[in-house]
Amino acid sequence: MAAMAPTLTVGFDLDMTLIDSRPGIHAAYRALSAETGVWIDADLAVTRLGPPLEQEIAHWFPADRIQDMCDRYREIYPAYAIAPTLAMPGAKGAIQAVRAAGGRAVVVTAKHEPNAKLHLAHLGIEPDAVIGWLWAEAKAEALREHGATVYVGDHVGDVRGARTAGALAVSIPTGPCDEQELRAAGADVVLPDLTAFPAWWDAYRADLA
Repeated sequence: MAAMAPTLTVGFDLDMTLIDSRPGIHAAYRALSAETGVWIDADLAVTRLGPPLEQEIAHWFPADRIQDMCDRYREIYPAYAIAPTLAMPGAKGAIQAVRAAGGRAVVVTAKHEPNAKLHLAHLGIEPDAVIGWLWAEAKAEALREHGATVYVGDHVGDVRGARTAGALAVSIPTGPCDEQELRAAGADVVLPDLTAFPAWWDAYRADLA
């Protein structure tokens, strides 16, 4: 009797991997700036997505206001950021490719988890699990918990998370990090974008078999 193939789990980052959240984040920063009277360069902020919100807010507010401003940003975020945000090319197809092969797709992101879930629901992207509030090496705890052997992301922090978890680091240069940076950080595979993922996934599974 042939042995059953193991269930493969693939982790995906969210911002600039599955979703282009720049328009929504830009609008949310503009709203926070208008509300507080504090200048926030939203054009600049959306060029460096990936790290936790606290790191970006620290550029614009003093240390004693960072937590309050992060809380307020997350509170107003659904009103400004969900509708303008688009799925990245190939995002739905990548999730579907994993699930069609009997695998599990989990989203592991630094984003506030309730807002991450709002994005995915709005765009009709249906992973098996969504885990928020984890950045870089800390992503490894969720990847290990869910048994992910592949992690797909756009940032060098995603590469570090994958490698810490012992997962294959698959990178796409669709965010702030270019191919050279991703490879230098230790990416095992660099795809041009998620439209290339299904073909790669088929070849990867064939190699495992």
